[in-house]
Amino acid sequence: MKRSFFGLFLAWAVLLSTPTAALAHCEIPCGIYNDEMRFEMILEHIKTIEKSMNAINDLSLADKGNTNQVVRWVSNKERHAEEIQEIATQYFLAQRVKIPKGTKGMKDYVESLKYIHQLVVFAMKAKQSTDIKHVKALQETTEAYRALYRKMTGH
Repeated sequence: MKRSFFGLFLAWAVLLSTPTAALAHCEIPCGIYNDEMRFEMILEHIKTIEKSMNAINDLSLADKGNTNQVVRWVSNKERHAEEIQEIATQYFLAQRVKIPKGTKGMKDYVESLKYIHQLVVFAMKAKQSTDIKHVKALQETTEAYRALYRKMTGH
């Protein structure tokens, strides 16, 4: 009995001491939210994606082989697109968008789901290409969702 208790305690201690990746937010819920900061983070990620796309396009046109730099910019672009998807799904969809009770608020709820879905899809498309139109779509969708979200939350 002592041995199994010690083993369980040791496993628990190892589990608690193992570092874990920080997600978009804690999901406890802790009540600490900063929605405006999240929108600003998304916009910053979009700017970084655009810069990455421009660098990839410029380096790809250069005569000198810049394969290593192109790969680094592609990785950077992908990472920032994934951050947008993480904020859209883990922060807004999972924690901030509330399921309406009855029909009151249903229209805004559905519109909110539409914008979150568009953010995820446009971020995916930004990962797949260097077409700036996906950056523009991300910017427009973010601003449209921000306006709706402010209306929904009264901020």
